[in-house]
Amino acid sequence: MKSYETIAELQGLVGQVVGTSDWLTIDQKRIDTFAEATGDSQWIHVDPERAAKGPFGTTIAHGFLTLSLLPPLMTDAFEIRNVKMGLNYGLNKVRFVQPVPVGSRLRGHFKVLAWEPLEGNGAQITYEMTVEVEGASKPACVAETILRVFA
Repeated sequence: MKSYETIAELQGLVGQVVGTSDWLTIDQKRIDTFAEATGDSQWIHVDPERAAKGPFGTTIAHGFLTLSLLPPLMTDAFEIRNVKMGLNYGLNKVRFVQPVPVGSRLRGHFKVLAWEPLEGNGAQITYEMTVEVEGASKPACVAETILRVFA
């Protein structure tokens, strides 16, 4: 995990990857729990027998499950030590490039796209998050996320 002392350090890193998480395995229990929490119980996610005969040969994670992994992947990838508070401000763009079959291992890469100062000793930072699937030629998800952080 990379470590940065202050928010200001990231201002000089626009255009650069500031952290990469460890691998995270997507198991059926995680998929089923997400389906329960969201009410999205489509068979492609939760019915292994039916999914085995489907287009991917197995169940796949929900796209929004992959997106919801942004906070834990980011926390694992890097830290900014002198931060009192961080807020999710939203997303500019999200693309689910390829499915995530059950059993896949994912990791996140975080690149700073923009850094803007905010009143109150803060910054609005736009990151490009790329969720890589181990062994795949394309990422599972690419998203631009905006966070507001305050020191």
